[in-house]
Amino acid sequence: MNENSRIFDFLQNQLDKFPKADMLNYKANGKWIPISTQAVKDTVDQLSAGLLAMGIGGHDMTVENQDKIALISKNRPEWIILDLACQQIGALLCPIYPTTNINELEFIFNDATIKLAFVSGEDILAKVENIKNRVPTLENIFAFDELPGAIFWKEIIAAATAADVEKLAIVQKSILPEHCATIIYTSGTTGFPKGVMLSHKNIVTNVLNSVNSFPFEEKVNARSLSFLPLNHIFERMVTYIYMNSGISIFYAESLDTIADNLKDVKPNLFCTVPRLLEKVYEKIMAKGAKLTGVKRKLFYWAVDLANQYDVLKDQGILYNAQLAIANKLIFSKWREALGGNIEFIVTGGAACQVSLIRIFSAAKIPIYEGYGPTENSPVISVNCKHKGGTKFGTVGPVLQGQEVKLEADGEICVKGPSVMMGYYKRPDLTAETLIDGWLHTGDIGVFEDGKYLKITDRKKELFKTSGGKYVAPQPIENKMKESPFVEQMMIVGAEKKFVGALIVPSIPNLKEWMRQKNIPFVTSEDAVNNPQVLELYKELIDSFNKFFNQVEQIKRFELLPNEWTIESGELTPTLKLKRKVIMEKYAKVIERIYN
Repeated sequence: MNENSRIFDFLQNQLDKFPKADMLNYKANGKWIPISTQAVKDTVDQLSAGLLAMGIGGHDMTVENQDKIALISKNRPEWIILDLACQQIGALLCPIYPTTNINELEFIFNDATIKLAFVSGEDILAKVENIKNRVPTLENIFAFDELPGAIFWKEIIAAATAADVEKLAIVQKSILPEHCATIIYTSGTTGFPKGVMLSHKNIVTNVLNSVNSFPFEEKVNARSLSFLPLNHIFERMVTYIYMNSGISIFYAESLDTIADNLKDVKPNLFCTVPRLLEKVYEKIMAKGAKLTGVKRKLFYWAVDLANQYDVLKDQGILYNAQLAIANKLIFSKWREALGGNIEFIVTGGAACQVSLIRIFSAAKIPIYEGYGPTENSPVISVNCKHKGGTKFGTVGPVLQGQEVKLEADGEICVKGPSVMMGYYKRPDLTAETLIDGWLHTGDIGVFEDGKYLKITDRKKELFKTSGGKYVAPQPIENKMKESPFVEQMMIVGAEKKFVGALIVPSIPNLKEWMRQKNIPFVTSEDAVNNPQVLELYKELIDSFNKFFNQVEQIKRFELLPNEWTIESGELTPTLKLKRKVIMEKYAKVIERIYN
């Protein structure tokens, strides 16, 4: 076996090559506390030994017999420590979103026959306590914080003996790259979650192919801020890239503290989903709108310039000189708001508006969009840092070491070492998705210039109008979201005569517009029914309709007063729309569109 053939080898590799004083960092009582590579390695090994002492492990290393361990926690050092500790002994970590509802939680625990659960926080503990009597395989609940009703996780470490540590060395050697390393339940936008089985080889090859393609150089003084949920394969796989490249990881306290944490940590990079970038951009634009006089003129001049930026085209001496001035006067403040050290940002999980990537990249905050499902560990393609490696509006060239083909209907299929082992206990679903080694993603795409992959839609989201014409909702929604007045939207119209839309307005921007027009703002409910507001959105839609074919144009719409959230059930944990849920929840509203 070579030096990095199993995921936990990345930790040993960092220790051998560039041990760090601040491998993992968390904030407590207002201070950042570093944990060194050596301390992480020692804790991982002790935890592995303690789990072995409890009889936890891989047994014969068949997926059925590998012990399953649930992890439900926000991002923190203990997350990755438990992850690596399980891998070293052949136990399977099943990470679960803290926002998962009780019914799904019970389904996952029973489907995966969970033996131990690790949690953080009282609210998550209460959820697991609630289902524990209905999960016959669950033996113990451990907590990363000292909580009544759970065993403190460090007690496992304390119970390990010298003999257990010796046993660990033997067990570690028996773990092979093709053994299963984790089962990740994907919530999906429909139906029950499915457990994706990923081997060490699946994830390690995706890490190393990403490192080579992107490329991620060894950067032992670099820092990253981690806030995307680690239970999603994207942030978890990127964590292994950070380990491999020697980049220190700082865990944001929460999604609400990202702005402050960026200023504290001054990271060189981070990964995000488009929704968070949209929010950053909205804040910047709202500040710009409040400027007056020369400052206001300068701000909008800079934004206009950035809107013309193209990474593949040199626009001449004059444009470059103007952009340099804009960068000095205006965009330098944007970079400061992100900590002042950002070299690049990677985004994935959902489609990012092209205008956003263009503007940030012009402002010397390059955003690289990538793409891939959990079933491919995850990256299929990514825009890269090298010359000609990026094209705005695409998800970049295919990662080295894998093949992509497009089916006759445009469906993206991938083959290579990162394609999953299959769905746990679901040979029927596996056979539908994996055909002759090709993973069928369910996404529709095209290649631009023969090398850049562009996602045009989800196969399942395409719908036919009653006139038999196909409509792809995503491109329409993404275009409309370029308007500062549109916070969220969903296109409807399956089996109907025309396309309609549910629109959640951006309330802060709408409020400001109403103030300027001397229209009193009372409540959001009141605003979305105001005739002048409805007229504003009608004009807005008319201005966007010209970008689409007759059949795709929005004929009628309804405004909704409340934002869709994970908590209220309309968004998946990666902030994608749960279309089926929204259709059911707003059935009456949709009926109004078509009456």
